[in-house]
This record gives sequence, structure tokens and C-alpha cells, in this order.
Amino acid sequence: MQFYYGQQMPLRILDEAEFWKHQEEEHTVVIRELVKELEPEFVDALKKWEQALGETHQQVIRFIESVIRSGNQVSDQLYQQVMQLVSYCLQQSESFIQLCQQIKTYSAAVSSNHTAKVVLVHIIRESEYFIGIAQALLSTGQ
Repeated sequence: MQFYYGQQMPLRILDEAEFWKHQEEEHTVVIRELVKELEPEFVDALKKWEQALGETHQQVIRFIESVIRSGNQVSDQLYQQVMQLVSYCLQQSESFIQLCQQIKTYSAAVSSNHTAKVVLVHIIRESEYFIGIAQALLSTGQ
């Protein structure tokens, strides 16, 4: 993500969050579908994550609508709320990565499925990409 968006920055980071929360939500399904023998505790955790990520995705969409309605006059309060949401999204992605790493490390079904290991690494990298974007934005106070 480039940081020359100026007034569009709140909308730009929300667009990124919207895309990546939706991706992570879909990734919960990909893992469950790819590893049919996945242990029940991981299946249950992924289903809970699917719901949580879906809720966050919807919250991001509501904020996008608020920013769009505000035009070029994003209030300080709305801007701070956007930053808090981005921070939450970042933390959520970090926790989702932890679950993916646990599945990769501790699932017997994954240990015998090379494709599943590769997909999990890919999913982790994608979430790390969003974390990098969010950290850069939050650290610069854009």
C-alpha cells in the first residue's frame, strides 16, 4: 500500500482491512475443506474464527460507508475510531496466524498433507502482509 493517499487514507486502509478480513474468513473454509480429517478442536476453532472474521468484515464495511458519507471531512472522532478498528484488525490477524501455526504444528492430519502445510504457510503470509500495512499506518499516525 502506498502512503500518498492523503485525505483518502482512512478509506484506503479500510479497503485493505475489508479485503483481508474477507480473505481470512474464506481461509477458515479453505483449511477445513482441504484437510477433511482435521481434528474436531481445530474444526471448531476455525468455525468460530469464520464467524468472528465475518463480523469484523461487516464492521469494516460499516466504517467504509461512514467515511464515504463524510466526504473529505472525516472528523477527528471518526478518524480515531478508524484507527482503533485498524488496530483491532491487526490484533485479530495476529491471533488468526497463531491458530494457523498451531494447526500446522500440532495437527496430525496436516502433518501428513504436504499441500495443507504449503497452504497454511501461504495463508499466514497473507495475514502477515495485512499486519505490515496496518502497523505501518498505525506507527506513522497517518
